[in-house]
Amino acid sequence: MELSSVLSPQEQAAIARDVDTFNKTINQGKVQSQALGKDEFMKILITQLTHQDPTAPMEDKEFIAQMAQFSSLEQMTNMARDFSRLADMISGSEATAALGKSVELVQGDQVIQGSVRAVTRDAEPQILVNGTYYHWEQVTKVFEE
Repeated sequence: MELSSVLSPQEQAAIARDVDTFNKTINQGKVQSQALGKDEFMKILITQLTHQDPTAPMEDKEFIAQMAQFSSLEQMTNMARDFSRLADMISGSEATAALGKSVELVQGDQVIQGSVRAVTRDAEPQILVNGTYYHWEQVTKVFEE
């Protein structure tokens, strides 16, 4: 069995088709978003490594740059998740601080006023006003009774 380190034109065409098909697959349904997530980035990197020509491997600089980009993407994803958790905690603290105070909130076209009697401790806190739970986001004013 003879091993060839050079890709034939047919093999190069097949690889080009595979890469094109892969690119179309990951781009379907993502027209609105131009940003790549970490999963898409990993798919592209794996496809590159799988289909690279053994006689002309990826330059070390290119590979290191791509791995640095992936590391940055991972860190940004983690930061976004942490900021989301922080925003939820702040919202929950605000709602809890309103306990026992009067609030004004908007639901549809009507303005509702009442005293906050209970607060749920969820990612999206709700307050009990006049016997009904409302989302904290609906509150427009908080004032002393």
